[in-house]
Amino acid sequence: MSKLRCDISISLDGYVAGPEQSEQDPLGVGGEELHDWVVPLAAFREGHDKEGGEVNASTPVMEEAQANIGASIMGRNMFGPIGGGAWNDTWTGWWGDNPPYHHDVYVVTHHPRKPVEMAGGTTYHFVTEGIEAALGQAKRSAGGKDVKLWGGGQIIGEYLAAGLLDELELHVVPRLLGGGSRIFDANVQGIELEQVRAVEAPGVTHLKYRVTRSGS
Repeated sequence: MSKLRCDISISLDGYVAGPEQSEQDPLGVGGEELHDWVVPLAAFREGHDKEGGEVNASTPVMEEAQANIGASIMGRNMFGPIGGGAWNDTWTGWWGDNPPYHHDVYVVTHHPRKPVEMAGGTTYHFVTEGIEAALGQAKRSAGGKDVKLWGGGQIIGEYLAAGLLDELELHVVPRLLGGGSRIFDANVQGIELEQVRAVEAPGVTHLKYRVTRSGS
């Protein structure tokens, strides 16, 4: 059965992006540092059409996160541009003409827009009917594979609070951002998580959880 999975880098004080996000600095002040552990990995570089890279304890975690994904979901805040609002049809995300997804990506938004086809098999679909509608469309597109929830923090919290997220892996980075975008707030009170594993690696600790429905 298709699962909704999420893995995301997070600071020790619970932020997945820093304060003062902007078009020039989409992850906010200090937010880029949350990804210092993954960018050098060969498993990451391969997915971005780059050669070389490191192999360490994070490698199997990264490989597992990329495996068996048939479609993706993200929020408008992640797709951009910062500030939202009505669409400028020239905006096609942060990832250039050949995004790293290579499948259908469902963007949850309040503003309708026609699908946007990109190179490499990525097509962005814009869903205005809410998170459940986006998940239903993504699962149909995934054809039995899993669906990956990318972010940002607000939409991850919404899926978690709604009891729709099956697995959550936090890549905990020893940084304190002091503000920015969070996943966890009062809306997730009562959700129960079962720890699957913990992996220590250079610059990061990977904590994987299975979300139990009894807390929702």
